[in-house]
Amino acid sequence: MKVIFTQDVKGKGKKGEIKDVPVGYANNFLIKNNYAVEATPGNLKQLEQQNKRAEADRQKEIDDAKALKSKLEEIEVEVSAKTGEGGKLFGSVSTKQIAEALKTQHDIKIDKRKMDLPQGIHALGYTNVPVKLDKEVEGTIRVHTVEK
Repeated sequence: MKVIFTQDVKGKGKKGEIKDVPVGYANNFLIKNNYAVEATPGNLKQLEQQNKRAEADRQKEIDDAKALKSKLEEIEVEVSAKTGEGGKLFGSVSTKQIAEALKTQHDIKIDKRKMDLPQGIHALGYTNVPVKLDKEVEGTIRVHTVEK
């Protein structure tokens, strides 16, 4: 019997997958526990529509991320920090500070965990910080560190 999985079933199939399984297993376990539905023409059409909607939503997310990337490349974030002799910072500028400055200066909210800055910024001047906006889209934020 052909079924369409509505949930992931370990060792059998993933959500949205169409698979041929034994009739007893399908009726007594999968369909009864709402893990799958029978693969009728109506259900297949419904699955196809869901896949199209999911693809359209995914494309919209990618387009939004690309728009944000182009916006980020045009702007500059200014972060002030305490400095000692020779332009060395006391401590470092973290991704949290960059995210807060981006929010206050340009009203753009980006999660600090999406920024790839493992060591922080330890000197004055300009630094390009890579940001993972989406699985496929990566941008950069230009950060200007100035004296307080």
